[in-house]
Amino acid sequence: MKATLRSVGLTAVALLSTVTACGAGPASGAALQNGGRPLATPAGERTAPAIQNFLDATLPAGPGGTVVAARDGRLLHCKGFGLADREKGIPARCDTAYDIMSMTKQFTAAAIMRMEAMGRLRVTDPISTFLGPVPADKRGITLHHLLSHTAGLNDEIGIDDYTPISRDGMLGIVLKSRLQSAPGAEFHYSNLGYSVLAAIIEKVSGTGFERFLAQHLFAPAGMTRTGYVLPRWDRDQIAVEYDEDGKRQGRPFEHPWASDGPYWGLRGNGGIISTPRDMFRWHRALERDTILPASAKRRMFHPHVHIGEHNGLDLYYGYGWAVTRSGGNKLVRHDGGNDWSYGEFSRYLDDRVLVFWITNHAYQKNRWNFEELNPKLTLGIMTRARTAR
Repeated sequence: MKATLRSVGLTAVALLSTVTACGAGPASGAALQNGGRPLATPAGERTAPAIQNFLDATLPAGPGGTVVAARDGRLLHCKGFGLADREKGIPARCDTAYDIMSMTKQFTAAAIMRMEAMGRLRVTDPISTFLGPVPADKRGITLHHLLSHTAGLNDEIGIDDYTPISRDGMLGIVLKSRLQSAPGAEFHYSNLGYSVLAAIIEKVSGTGFERFLAQHLFAPAGMTRTGYVLPRWDRDQIAVEYDEDGKRQGRPFEHPWASDGPYWGLRGNGGIISTPRDMFRWHRALERDTILPASAKRRMFHPHVHIGEHNGLDLYYGYGWAVTRSGGNKLVRHDGGNDWSYGEFSRYLDDRVLVFWITNHAYQKNRWNFEELNPKLTLGIMTRARTAR
């Protein structure tokens, strides 16, 4: 069974300020047919030559995935590498759909900020406002604490990504669990804290979590291929994941899910499926004020809690985003990872540059590790996006 989602790779943020050798293995960025012939670039994909040359020299041969780069709201590069499904020989493309894992949290946070803009709640509200009476040690927990991972919740309470548990069942176990620290006292990355936020979104809106995202975030952003089950997926559009031995681990919904999406150990904190093109649309929507007002985005990207220092950089967490400065540029980002896949979503706000990449085969024994490759890969794409035409 797939392990619980990794917490955001915060130490990797600091490393984005320097290029390091990451042992990527044999370099090959081109997608190949089963016979080894390069695949033609289909209509709808975009290639920035400088970025592609860097990828050809940096990406290991073997995994599949997609890379996106944008600047000033313009898509510069959106192209796949390798195969999304090895058994069927389906190449990875700009419109391949992937499990974006913990990058889901930015949608949950944005939904809370959207509800606040609608006058339905405030981030300063205690959770008891929405959940009813809670144990004494949790009466001080607010939505702000859940958003910034400072509620003190403990994820090690027996709820896995694929534990068949309902919303109310999850809430009952979380509320009975022992806190790691008093609310607001310390940063403890918590997947289940974001599942609690998703439950609150349902209770306040009177609609399902995915339905709320679809109506209030995805549709206004023009994101037609993002969600759990509402997009009515063509199976072959969704990337198959592979483990460190190269064994097929299937697609997200081929693991234990409820009929309307993942169970509540994963819902709200991970598991959203999206295409790289839709993730670009999300970035473009965040550059505008059509979904969230500027004041909401300022608070979402504000460094609310200090996580620590690494290589001279201060690391913070906002609402659904890690926040720091890289080379004098404000950077908001989040990674996502599990035992099989890994991806990065970085927005350099001052330069208006987006870097998004994701792979369906993050680790191969003695050959590659995309978590280790992340700093070199992300910074290399960003520096070339700043000057690409």
